[in-house]
Amino acid sequence: MPRRNVAVKVMPSDVRDPELRRMFNAEADVLAHLSAHPAIVTVYQAGISADGRPYIVMEYCPGSLAQRYRLERIPVEEVLSTGVRMAGALESAHRAGLVHRDVKPSNILITTFGAPVLADFGISSSLLRLEAEEVLAMSIPWSAPEVIAEQTAGTISSEVWSLGATVYSLLAGHSPFERRERGQNTKEQLRRRIARAAYTDIPRTDVPASLQVALATAMARDPGKRVDSARAFAEALQRVQAELGLSITRLEIPDEEWAPAGAPVDFADSSLRGPVRSQLERDDRRKRRPGADVTSLARDEDTDISTPVARGPRASTAVPWIAAGLSFVVAVGAVIGALWAVGVF
Repeated sequence: MPRRNVAVKVMPSDVRDPELRRMFNAEADVLAHLSAHPAIVTVYQAGISADGRPYIVMEYCPGSLAQRYRLERIPVEEVLSTGVRMAGALESAHRAGLVHRDVKPSNILITTFGAPVLADFGISSSLLRLEAEEVLAMSIPWSAPEVIAEQTAGTISSEVWSLGATVYSLLAGHSPFERRERGQNTKEQLRRRIARAAYTDIPRTDVPASLQVALATAMARDPGKRVDSARAFAEALQRVQAELGLSITRLEIPDEEWAPAGAPVDFADSSLRGPVRSQLERDDRRKRRPGADVTSLARDEDTDISTPVARGPRASTAVPWIAAGLSFVVAVGAVIGALWAVGVF
């Protein structure tokens, strides 16, 4: 029987929030629609384990850009290529009627072949369904001004802004409106700076003026002044590649007549999916922590710069996304062993 390394995302057994289940179902369905794209993480299987926990089995990616851009100077050539690939992934999602809503460096994973892929569609939604009352589980440093102002939960234009901000971060070594001084990057301070959205050039001599212009346009405060699609942003990056004499990264998007196969993603589905289980649900009388519902998922990967510095000898070891309350468990192992671990066999 063939074996391969996989990643398994598992929902805790005591999760009863229907909004969390809805988000989990949405991620599985969106990845099923889009994971054939070479720049989107591949999903292999989804279901419910014997003990009632939903899980998603997906491609194992050993690396990500979560902190790399803070630790090293990433070459302009690599950043441009990554930007074009991510724009192709987003353009493909948009053509399928979907928005990601959480584009940022930590959601760009690196496959075993060294290729960047877009991941974490857990708060994605339909372009036809976005409503003002939807939960905004945003990552503040990469959220567009109109998202920060809660004027929209996500649009094509706001995704262009977020992708521009992500490319900016990979080049600058920090998010666009972050300041180096300690105590100057609370969530409220970041919100105010993003609301003003005054573009600051990246202080690197190897970043050409044309790239600065492309990023400034993508990150314009007025959505009407941005490029109108992820494809247009990718083409702007490709023009920079040509100007620098670099290889042009292929823009991988579906043909105009392409339509996603199967039924549309049902973003309202919060049911537990999978085979009927013979055992009864346990009556869990444990007290739930205040704020343990989906609203606690509003987060960013840079908790260390957007919240006051924690005190104590173990503060530096806290993992931001765990502190943010996203309690999904990701396990890695051979596919047989991984599926056995969640009770499939």
